[in-house]
Formats: sequence, structure tokens, C-alpha cells
Amino acid sequence: MLHLAVRMAGHRISALLAVACAVLGGAALITGTGVLAESGLRSQLPAGRLAGADVVVSSDQSFHPAGDLPIALPERGTVPAALVDRLAALPGVTAAVGDVGFPAAVLDADGRVVPAEEPRAAGHGWSSTKLLTDPKVRGTAPAGAAEVALDSATAEAAGVRAGDRVEVVAAGRSAATYRVTAVVDAPGAGILFADRTAARLSGREGGGSSDGRGSSGSGSGSGSNDGDGVTGGRVGGDGSGSGNSGATTGGRAGTVDLVGLRTEPGAEESVAAAARETIEDAGKAASGEAGAEVIVSTGSGRGDIASPGAGAARSLLILLAGSLSGIIMMVIGFVMASALAVSIGGQRRDLALMRAVGATPRQIRRLAAAQASIIAAVAVVPGVGLGYLLAGQFRRMLVDREVIPAGLPLTYGPLPALATVLLLGLAVQVSARSAAWRTSRLPATEAVAESRSEPRIPSKIRIRAGLLLIVAAMTLSAVPLLSRTVLGAAATSMAGIIGAIGLALAGPALVRGIGDTAARRLRPGVSAPTWLAVANIRGYALRLSGVVSALAMAVVFVLTYTLAQTTVMSATAQDTRTGTLAQRSLSAPGLGGVPDGVLADVTRTDGVRAAAPVSDTTVVWEYEMFGEPEVEAASAMILTPAAPDVLDLGVRDGSLARLTGDTVAVDSEVARSRDAGVGKRIDLVLGDGSRVSPEVVAVYDRGLGFGPVAVSHDLAEGHTTAGLDQRVLVRTDGTDAALRELTELAAARPGLVLEPTDTGSGDSLSDAPATVWINLATIVVLLGYLLLSIANKLVATTAQRRNEIATLRLNGTTPRQILAMMRREAAVIGVAAVATGVLLSVVPLVLLGVGFLDRPWPAGPVWLLPAVALTVICTAFVTVELPTRQALRTAPAHALSARE
Repeated sequence: MLHLAVRMAGHRISALLAVACAVLGGAALITGTGVLAESGLRSQLPAGRLAGADVVVSSDQSFHPAGDLPIALPERGTVPAALVDRLAALPGVTAAVGDVGFPAAVLDADGRVVPAEEPRAAGHGWSSTKLLTDPKVRGTAPAGAAEVALDSATAEAAGVRAGDRVEVVAAGRSAATYRVTAVVDAPGAGILFADRTAARLSGREGGGSSDGRGSSGSGSGSGSNDGDGVTGGRVGGDGSGSGNSGATTGGRAGTVDLVGLRTEPGAEESVAAAARETIEDAGKAASGEAGAEVIVSTGSGRGDIASPGAGAARSLLILLAGSLSGIIMMVIGFVMASALAVSIGGQRRDLALMRAVGATPRQIRRLAAAQASIIAAVAVVPGVGLGYLLAGQFRRMLVDREVIPAGLPLTYGPLPALATVLLLGLAVQVSARSAAWRTSRLPATEAVAESRSEPRIPSKIRIRAGLLLIVAAMTLSAVPLLSRTVLGAAATSMAGIIGAIGLALAGPALVRGIGDTAARRLRPGVSAPTWLAVANIRGYALRLSGVVSALAMAVVFVLTYTLAQTTVMSATAQDTRTGTLAQRSLSAPGLGGVPDGVLADVTRTDGVRAAAPVSDTTVVWEYEMFGEPEVEAASAMILTPAAPDVLDLGVRDGSLARLTGDTVAVDSEVARSRDAGVGKRIDLVLGDGSRVSPEVVAVYDRGLGFGPVAVSHDLAEGHTTAGLDQRVLVRTDGTDAALRELTELAAARPGLVLEPTDTGSGDSLSDAPATVWINLATIVVLLGYLLLSIANKLVATTAQRRNEIATLRLNGTTPRQILAMMRREAAVIGVAAVATGVLLSVVPLVLLGVGFLDRPWPAGPVWLLPAVALTVICTAFVTVELPTRQALRTAPAHALSARE
């Protein structure tokens, strides 16, 4: 069977080339997506400034939902400071350092902020130098409250050296003068203060107790080793308490960010095990008290602890891979089935003759599958290699757009390649056997008779299935009317693709209907090329419908995916623009947050009518859906009761002025779906892992622009890395004098940045955020794959008509007439594809516009439809014209005597 499959494949190179291209492109896309997914699961950030610590004890920077992947927590958690002494006493420990981080920035001689890698946590105590790998220190350790040490990069940028004086803004305080006592040559060392000064600046002095009170959560103290260099347990129970422990503790007194342990050579594992036992004992001693989950990290597991915010990028890679995988598999399956249908269709006569000489239906299907598998095996290897390269290029784009940190590497393992081989092998087998099913089931004589024609009547089952899919797609299009969320907008894209697949199934009847209508309306004396083109449309509806549906899918894919992105972007900008009452925003990104006193100064400024701090964080919402526990991570604003003066979130119930204590406001979409109305209490996990159960005090409508959750400033206090407000929104009387006053205020305070809140309409792609550009890049790659596969299919379909072209020439048809005939068919293919693609896209896009923008059309570039139509029509003409001209170069007699 294999030998026969190879021999048959040798005579069908043109058709099998389309299959090879489909497999190659599919392998590249699946492998690239698999590399992203594996990297999200296994890739580790470098240990950075913790590289000198053999064992790191910290709070867990991930939330672990039952039966699901971990969710990264971007805010720095804390552990009880009392653990430092207990861990230092463990056998094999040579040094134990309780590290703290807080906002700090150096000013140069001109009063400008020297850029830092992470200004929110650039300040540390001098003892943290023990966590560095072989730091080279030029000078002496800072001892007094007015002394500081700098890493070499910061010192060079500021133009200072040991012995000089420098201005430093630390922990939101006003700039103060410090004497530089040392320069530390080690990456990521940061700005180093005396340990007592660092504790005071970070608010960690006092307030702690040896049993770890003041940390949130509670647990049994059980630990585990998950195999990636991280073991863990809980200090004080399971953290499932109902209260708002994090909300009432205020700051982080009596805690440290982490404890780094240096060990004797070879003692790393034993120290890690002993540290876990110590954590368990602390958990038992604090049973029933609030406590934080604490983990022990070694090896590569230290990377996520060093950069909790950057570690969240791994979760993003998993989300990207998950969101891309569904549409990629649908497109690949469609292209694969289409290419194999052309290939097997060109061999119907050979397969029918084999049926006539005694081959069983199962043998025919096995032969078709074996032939396709041979081609797939040849194409999958370069496709997998291309996929690894594609993943690297995608990572570069993510880094350039600052979506993931440059230090996060990709993991190039064999699993994506193995998954690609298995998935494509299954797709090839199913597609090939399905394409050969009809020929294999027909009686031998009927199979031979039909091998040079098509069924006169399209399959009713196929037509009905296609119509059902189109109806289902139109039904799915209504989701944006019910859910004004990103997920609701995604239904638009999915509806378009499902509709295109339905068109592929019902297409033969549609094409035949077009052909019959055209034939009835042909005038007597019509030109021969036109008559022949109409005859071909009527006689080969199945062949033409496959090409039309493939091109229509390209149209639908581009229109629905692109316009869904731009519509959501426009609706988000519209929500933000309408809901933002403030005209100006004050921020201090280089300082790690807005310094203390800025809000009061702004409020006292002439012309300022209102000012309120606004920050962003991440929360994990635990809720029940249909009786099953669900978990979702979401962005959240941090607001004060003054927020209504600068923001209008479209509150429909309750009031933002009640955002004090353990309270939150939620978007109306999630409030409805999760039974979270005003007065209800919801279960949240804050960005540092603290569990809270706040009360809902307001429900608002503009969640698309402002996020699904807004937490009170009191609730978030002590649970963010920097502990400072990220920006202050300012509403003025609109006069030039007020703007002048604000500008002077910003100029007088180093690091302050004054910006307008209205940054654009959101309708232009130039305003698109990084996530939109990622999706658009994916669209371009998939469109390229679709068009390449369609072009190969058209070339193969036209090449298989050499005998038809030769017969026409022997009957007196001139080459010019044949070219005219083929061009008319290409015109029908192109126009039909554009028309059906647009029709399949109209309903989803109209409903999307109504649901998101309150108008019956989406937002997006006006040139998109003409560009797509021109691309599709050009593809149809070029891929029909070139193989037709090639066939005309062959003598008719030779073409009829030769086999493909």
C-alpha cells in the first residue's frame, strides 16, 4: 500500500504541493504557538539581584486555583521579619538577609531623574549586597541616615562617585542630600541605604511579632515540592478566612519582602528542607492567626521572586497561546481539508479504477491517507523548524512592545514539535479519509463514471450542515449585544469563521445556483469564452465552491478579526474619554509613584476644582458559575471617595463616595453574571496574595474603559509594591491660568510629569495598545498562510484541468478564447468570494457596532475592505492565469497522452 501511494504521489506533484504547503504552514503556526505555551509554563527569569542567595524564602507570587494554571501576582508580598533570625540559626546557613525594597530615585546635577530598572523597588538596605553575586565595592558601607551607596550604572548616569553628594528621592519623600559612601559594581544592586534607614523609609520598623502576626492569610503549614525549585508552606493557616485581614493592617511594619540565605557548599538542599520545616512550625504556632503563604525557592525558581511583576509575563504567554490556538486550529483544519479535497479529487479516476479491479472501500481510504501522510511527513520537518524561528520573532515583537521583559527567554523543547506532529498527523488522516469517502463508497461502475465529472446534485446532508453552521454563526453574532466585554467581541470573530466553514459546506449549491441563473439569462450569440465559463460554473460547482469558500474565509477572517479589535479599542477609548472628568494627570514614573504632599499641593493650586489619586493593580476574583468554582484575574483601579469628582464611571447603583475601608465597586456586566450587586460581599485575592472579602458599594457601566473592579484606597493600602499612588487626576476650571499653575508645580518637583488625560479618539491604529498590535500581527501571519494555501490550491485546481484545456483546443478553441474563459471564471471566483465574505461579516459586525458603539457599523480603517477585496481578486486572477498559460505551452496531444 505504501509503495503504491508513493507511485501515485509521483504523478500528482502539483496537487500534492498544495498539501505540502498547507502542512508546512500549519506546522509552523502550531509549533510557534506551542513554544509560547511551553515558555509560559517552564521558562524562568534570571535570578538577577538574588543570584548570590542559594535559598530564598518569600511569599508565593502566584495564586494556585484548583485544577487550573497558576496566576501570577504582580505586587510584592511580604513575610514576617521574625523569620530572619529563625532561618539564620539553621545548620548550613552562613548568612540570612531580610531584604526590603521601596521606591527610590537619584537626581543628576540638573535635577533630572536618573532612570532605574525598577523605580518602585530600587531602594534596599546595605545588607542586600550579600544577595548579589561577587559584588565589587569601591568605598565603605553607608552607616548614617544621610549616607547612601549606588550601583555603578546609576552612579555613572548621575555623574557621581564615592565621596560625592547626590540628591535622592526615597519612599515618596522630598528630595534629600546624601553622601555617596560606595559604588557597587553589580547589576541590579539599586540604591543602598543603611539597614536602619531602609527599614524606616520602607515603613518596616516595629509592628511585628515573632509569631508573624500582621500578615494576611492562614494555613495548616503543609509544604510541598513542585519540582521547579520551589517548596512552600503557610505561616498561619490556609488563608481562606472570610475577613479583610489585609485591609485593616495598614502598612507593612514588622515584615520583609523576602529572606535570602547563603549556605555552605553543598548544603543548599538540606537548608531548603530545614527552611520548609521552620515555615511549617511557624504556621502551627500561628494557627488561627492571619498569616501569609510562604515558599522556599532555589535554582531557577528564584527568578520570579526577584521580579514579581515581570513574572506575570509568563502567564501572558500562556494566555496568548491559548487565545491563538483555537482559531489557528480551525484555520489549519479548513485549509488542510480543502487542499486534500483538491488532491484526492484529482485522483478520483485512479481510485475508481482501483475499485473496479477489486479494491475495498477501506483500502481506498487507507491509500489516500497513506499518500497524504507521506507528503505531510516531508513537509512537517521544515515547518517545525520554521515554527521555532517564528516564535523567536514573535518574542522580539513582544519585547519591543514592552509586553514581556527582555530577560524572559523562550523555552525551546521537543514538546511543541511532538504536539505538532500528532495534531497534523490526525488532521491529515481525517481530512484524507473524508475526501476519499464518497469515491470509496460508490459502486465500482458508478465511481468510474463519476471520476471525470461531479455529482449532479450536491449532497443534501452537506448543504443542510452548512446552513446550520451559518445560522449558528449568525446566532453567535448576538453575543456583543448581551456582553459588552472583550470576550463578547471575540464572539464576532468566531461567528465569522464558523459562517465561512458553513459556506464551504453549502457552497456547491450556491455556486450551482449562480451558474443556473447565469445560464438562463445568457443572450443568444454570447461569446464562446463566456458560454464556456458559465458551463464550467454549472458543471463543476464543487470545485469552484471550494476555492470561493477559501477566499471568502480570508475576507471574513480579516474583516471580523481586525474590526473587532479596532471596535473594542474605540469603545474603550470612548468609555475612558466620556468617563474622565479631569483634564490633566500628574504622575512620577521615574520615582516609583507620586511623592507625598503632591496631592495637597495640587488641591491648593489656583484654578483646580478637584484632584484625586488613582492607581492600578491586579486582583483575582473567586466566584461560582453554575455551581462550579471559577477564578479570574482582572485589572483593578484603586480609588478614594474623592474619585467621583474626577471620574464618571457611569454608576447605576450605589456611590463611589462610599469607597472606604473594605469596599469595592464592580462593573455591571460582572455584577449581573456573578450576583455581585450592591451590599454583597465578594471573595478577592489582592495583588500580593492577601485574601479579602470586601463589600460592593457601587455598580457602574463603563467597565470596558475602566476595568471590571475598583477597590478602595484603604483596602489596597499595604498591598502594593510601591505603596505610592501612581497618578493624580486633576480637574480644573479650564482656564490657561490653571494650566500654567499646574505646569509650574510639576516643574518645581523633580520627576513629576503633567499630561493631558485626552490622549486620542482610539479610532486610529496608531493609538492601538500593544495587545492590539499583537493580535493584528497574528492576523497578518494567518492571512499570509491562508492566501498562500489558497494560491496553491488554485494553481493545483487549474493545473488539473490540462486535459480539459487540451480537449477544447483540439475542438477549435483558440488560446485567446481559453484565456478569456479562465479570466471570466477567475472574475466570478473573486467577486463571489468578496461578496459572500462581506455578507457573512455584515451581521456580526453590525451587531458588534450596536453592542459596543450604539451604531450599526464598527470602528476601523476605511481602506480595509477595498484592500482585502483587491488582494482576493488579484490572488484569484494571478493563480488562474499563470498555470493556464503554462498549460497552453503544452501541445494538446501531448497533454492528453501524459499523466499529471
